[in-house]
Amino acid sequence: MTQHTIRFPYFFVTVPAPCPYLPGRMERKVFTRLTGDDPRQLNDALTHAGFRRSQGIAYKPACEGCHACVSVRIPVERFQPSRWMRRVMRRNDDLQMQSAPPVATVEQFDLLRRYLGHRHPGGGMTEMDDGDYAAMVEDSPVDTHVAEYRDTHGTLVASCLTDVLGDGLSLVYSFFDADQRDRSLGSHVVLSQIALARARGLPFIYLGYWIEGCRKMVYKSRFQPLEGLTPDGWRPIRPPPFPADEAAEPAAPTTADPCEA
Repeated sequence: MTQHTIRFPYFFVTVPAPCPYLPGRMERKVFTRLTGDDPRQLNDALTHAGFRRSQGIAYKPACEGCHACVSVRIPVERFQPSRWMRRVMRRNDDLQMQSAPPVATVEQFDLLRRYLGHRHPGGGMTEMDDGDYAAMVEDSPVDTHVAEYRDTHGTLVASCLTDVLGDGLSLVYSFFDADQRDRSLGSHVVLSQIALARARGLPFIYLGYWIEGCRKMVYKSRFQPLEGLTPDGWRPIRPPPFPADEAAEPAAPTTADPCEA
């Protein structure tokens, strides 16, 4: 008789640190390593439970007395772009999106550095070197690809690191040419990934965490309908409306702290 051993992951908790989103609060995270016989299945299960991936680690907020971080996703088939979103898609008709293997390039890193300097000056990621960026892109035990967006001259204007799950796409991190404000490139990336998921028959786009009142999360509230993970499972939520300007994009995990949101 054959005996099968079920291996459950070990979970760890970080020490409290200042919250990067809500001033005056402290954050903690619970995390585990994506190892074992099937890290893809583990990542899928943890994503459904509200975790996010950073390299070979899955993490989730575990802050005492605070539940502000809500894991959100877009139900692809029910999504309908707003009039503003349709204008964004028309403004970017000239861009070509190509999916590439998770291999870091100098061109991507240069674009990231310009993006961080423009949108997140003084943030933790501004200290990344090319080796840190390569680890962020290439250190993945799951099915990951890099979406590159190029203009008619072949210039890279946006990029998105994306995980392919069993039921959708998880947008790990995106960055773009922040000088081209009229394009609303961050929102265009999300819209194009929704279209890609629909073409592949994948029902969800996972956007990470949304925090009410946090400007870094504003862009997520524009994509409706939106589902949030509640104690009763995934349920429709409708965050307060925000102006349709190009808000800050999601903060990315750093290699210095694999559990940084």
